[in-house]
Amino acid sequence: MRILSLDSATESATCAVLEDDRLLGEITFNYKKQHSVVLMSMIDELLKNLKLDISSVDGFVVSKGPGSFTGLRIGAATIKGLSHGTGKPFIGISSLDALAYNLAFTSGIICPILDALRGNVYTALYKFIDNKLHIISEYMVISVDDLISLLNKQGQSVCFVGDAVPKFREKLSSSMENIRFAPAHLNLVKSSSLGELGLELLVSGKHDDLYSFAPFYLRKSQAEREYEKKMESLHHE
Repeated sequence: MRILSLDSATESATCAVLEDDRLLGEITFNYKKQHSVVLMSMIDELLKNLKLDISSVDGFVVSKGPGSFTGLRIGAATIKGLSHGTGKPFIGISSLDALAYNLAFTSGIICPILDALRGNVYTALYKFIDNKLHIISEYMVISVDDLISLLNKQGQSVCFVGDAVPKFREKLSSSMENIRFAPAHLNLVKSSSLGELGLELLVSGKHDDLYSFAPFYLRKSQAEREYEKKMESLHHE
């Protein structure tokens, strides 16, 4: 099965083409690029260099979040358009799952962290058990202080990965023992990791619905929170 995967959950943008157990190609940008501008051109360029046509792709995988509200909407709209246009299935995979999969077969707890602003991170806890990735917590948006407290109670080694690592590395290092950090190039969501996880599900016959699929935000947007705060204040006047 040949699939095209893409991620636009964070500041980086990436797409890949996988065929069964082979990665055919991958493009990643992580420097001041607008997803709405680069995603389709990245896909076109990747397929062109692989001498493939979009009609030769058997399915699609997209990051469903959490992450940037705008980036996730652009990614979802792009994949829905490709799926609808080709009649091929698609499936959404959590950006946190893909980050954890970057550290395949790492011992101990794997803790992906994506910056959620104001001292918070999007995260979940994972372990590799019997050579498979298992999530051992719920998906969370949590303060770094609370995450440190949660992990210290686990009493296990922890490996951090994700775009929030550079921002909180010093704080994590000074507050925890027996921790490690992924190499810098693995702190980005890899469309290849996303694709491997999605490919397995697509091969088994699982897919998302074109009309009901929506990104997984984990929390309301800033605009929604400000609106609710305003309405609440009006209600109490």
